[in-house]
Amino acid sequence: MQDYPLIKSVIPLKSKRLKVRFDNGITKIYDCRPLLELPAFEALKEDAFFNNVQVDDPGYGIIWNDEVDLSEAELWVKGDADTYYPND
Repeated sequence: MQDYPLIKSVIPLKSKRLKVRFDNGITKIYDCRPLLELPAFEALKEDAFFNNVQVDDPGYGIIWNDEVDLSEAELWVKGDADTYYPND
């Protein structure tokens, strides 16, 4: 099993994207829009819910609630290299 860097912080961005900073210093942008078609992630369509994202201590993923979460592996593998994305 491959080890992935842990998540240090997550910032919700417009257009259902997340700015994720890992403990190795790399920041990636993860696009949640493809998830919105899946029943398990339907709640992410609501901006207030989406913006309530938090790092799951100790950094093995991010969570919105007990039922909606993403692992550090998902965010690391499918995240894109960070270019300039304002935190609006």
